[in-house]
Amino acid sequence: MRPELRDVKGVPGVLAPLRITVLMGGPSAEREVSLSSGRAIADALESLGHRVRRADISPDDLSALAEPADVVFIALHGTWGEDGRLQAILEKRGIRYTGCDARASALAMDKVRTKRRFGEAGVPTPVFEHVTASNAAQVAERFDVPAVVKPVAEGSSVDCVIARDRSAFVAVLKRLVDRYGEALAERYLKGPELTVGVLGGRALPVCQIRPGSEFYDYHAKYEAEDTEYVFDIDLPAEVLRGVQDLSVRAFEALGCRDMARIDWIVESASGQPFCLEANTIPGFTDHSLLPKAAAREGIAFADLCQRIVELAMAR
Repeated sequence: MRPELRDVKGVPGVLAPLRITVLMGGPSAEREVSLSSGRAIADALESLGHRVRRADISPDDLSALAEPADVVFIALHGTWGEDGRLQAILEKRGIRYTGCDARASALAMDKVRTKRRFGEAGVPTPVFEHVTASNAAQVAERFDVPAVVKPVAEGSSVDCVIARDRSAFVAVLKRLVDRYGEALAERYLKGPELTVGVLGGRALPVCQIRPGSEFYDYHAKYEAEDTEYVFDIDLPAEVLRGVQDLSVRAFEALGCRDMARIDWIVESASGQPFCLEANTIPGFTDHSLLPKAAAREGIAFADLCQRIVELAMAR
């Protein structure tokens, strides 16, 4: 079976079968999620008639890149696979691949640099501090609590903590700086959590996330069955349109391409949306938000994967 043809920004659609290598796994804390994403993507592309090769790749084993492929579909999340290092290897070898280039990937993976870029582009983001060993004591004293503390370059809410009092804040700052060498302290905001998928530079429908736990942590994202994903959102239409427009602005400010997921919180007290971060290789599991938003717009999972391949092939 061949996928239907369509145009991508005026470029004729690509006929199947293509030789596609799906890269998954990797060395990060998000390895298991990546394996799930990669399997789902590979199954979808095979269902469309493509010749798909699944490859569990790591910095110590790049053998999969020696196999001929028309395009590589990157399904790695987190460090090395999403932070520009794998992308730089592919660029050096002249291999076409999906998603952001090395520069945008590295920028978006660094939460501190991302938030500074948001500020330059007029994308509102919560007050924050870049915490290192040299300033941790000062930040611990002056930053308002409650506060959110997270690693600078991890995804899927790995080691993300809400510190509700000063002693907890001091302890988590020390733990994360000791572990990672740096951390991000961010003003805690209470309000609806939203996310916007951007596909080919266009915003998909806004999705509200309602976790059963305190916040949308790793368990709520990938394991819990009580997390709700809502598209009929009880917020003013102009707020939702604004979040979509600002998501595209954030996407462009970071230099993203193909796809990304932009995460938001709308502060209940002010009604102001604040951008939290961008994910350049969002999940493709049955809990994942970009596929849910695409489905809301009538784009089936296999068709979403095909569109991302076509965007890469059009370059």
